[in-house]
Amino acid sequence: MNKEEILAHLPYSKPFLFVDEILHIDENGSSGTFTFDKDLDFYKGHFKDHPVTPGVILTETMAQIGLVCLGIYLTGSAEGGVPGHVMLTSTAIDFMKPVFPGEKVKVVAEKVYFRFKKLNCTVQMLNDQHEVVCKGTIAGMVTNKMNG
Repeated sequence: MNKEEILAHLPYSKPFLFVDEILHIDENGSSGTFTFDKDLDFYKGHFKDHPVTPGVILTETMAQIGLVCLGIYLTGSAEGGVPGHVMLTSTAIDFMKPVFPGEKVKVVAEKVYFRFKKLNCTVQMLNDQHEVVCKGTIAGMVTNKMNG
């Protein structure tokens, strides 16, 4: 399964799509980028006069690039496999730096394990200065359909 096919199978659309590009993906992990457009709606109310990207959105960005894209790749690359959906089940994220409107980030994920339909990854998000913005672990369950 190639990068374009993975992007086509993502179950998101704007304004809730937080993947611009998949840089790398294989059976051990993934990396990709996203630029936070300054006109995204959540900036209007998240810290008046000094907007910052909410942590839940940073977590979602890491989950989309580092968990969902990887889950689609792993299930879609299996012999005769049909790409599955990955539903987020747990996160443990530490935040170190803010992400401001207009910033581009890179997410790097490494698979810890994929067994019994559960995918667990370590993830980190880097800013343009290659500084770690946030990092932690995320996990999800792979399903064949969105309702379980």
